[in-house]
Amino acid sequence: MFRLFQRTRLTAVAASALLMFSVAACGSGDGDSEGTAGNSPAGKGAFPVTLAHKYGSTTVKSEPRRVVTVGLSDQDAVLALGTVPVGTTEWLGGYPGAVGPWAEDALGGGKTPTVLKDTGTGPQVEKIASLRPDLILALYSGLTKDQYRSLSKIAPVVAQPKDAPDYGISWQDQTKTVGSALGKADEAAALVSKTEKHITEAAAAHPEFKGASAVMATPYEGTFVYGTSDNRSRLLNGLGFALPADLDKVIGDAFGANISKERTDLLDTDAIVWLVTDVAKDGKKLHADPLYGDLRVAKEEREVLVGTNSDFGNAISFVSPLSLPYTVDRLAPLLAAAVDGKTATEVTAPAS
Repeated sequence: MFRLFQRTRLTAVAASALLMFSVAACGSGDGDSEGTAGNSPAGKGAFPVTLAHKYGSTTVKSEPRRVVTVGLSDQDAVLALGTVPVGTTEWLGGYPGAVGPWAEDALGGGKTPTVLKDTGTGPQVEKIASLRPDLILALYSGLTKDQYRSLSKIAPVVAQPKDAPDYGISWQDQTKTVGSALGKADEAAALVSKTEKHITEAAAAHPEFKGASAVMATPYEGTFVYGTSDNRSRLLNGLGFALPADLDKVIGDAFGANISKERTDLLDTDAIVWLVTDVAKDGKKLHADPLYGDLRVAKEEREVLVGTNSDFGNAISFVSPLSLPYTVDRLAPLLAAAVDGKTATEVTAPAS
């Protein structure tokens, strides 16, 4: 049977958090320099800039100094471009400032952001207002129109794109949009190119990935599978893998969905990444189900099981310019061990 061992953290279990939090909130303020340590200046003539999104468009008139990220992973792009948000939204891991270990260096000695939590009712509007933001980012989010209107009374809000499902913005578009909002469009484009190069180099080092099928899933309320508009799946594509042909037909226009037992065939790929709460317990449970256990992917142990209460598991779901190099360097060797179909090949996760 599969063998995957992972060091875990005493943090909030992120299995359900991997999926579809409605929206969390966070805020920033007007023109003083708090929270902006390490900023590089905006490009000359970068403002005003108008950004289109699901609820229309928003104009950023001048360089933001106090940024709040309502989008669950938006803080990484902000940090990567040299700005420390004054507020971030809690999603995975319970990290100080909602900044994962892959992004800590980007803080650059800046003040740890204030963390806002999703209470199940949307952004904490009053707490966001108290942070005095001059820009609110909600790109990787499911912000509703009413929530957008409420936040827009505080500061300019850049919501999720209209041409993608909620939580479906690509990490590339997320980074470039953040770059435009901060007046650093050229820096953002360069950052995207650098990160994409890291992925393509990993793909080139593993030619066995090209054309092989793969999928990411989690045993959440049955089996939840990530579709083609999810960044986790986009990473598999970037590494050379093909997703199951009927995946989006079954999932629909969401970033992912639970599949019926009749479509367990979607899991029978050349490699599968399972995001699980407990590697040993959930792995045994998966194999005990004959609908899955009798599939080739299970019999040949073509599985990578990753604990969602680990830094590695959290990084896989974050999918940002800061988390992707961290993820790829750890995930590619595991996928190589899984895709060979040899049960003697041990699939062992790194320590962190």
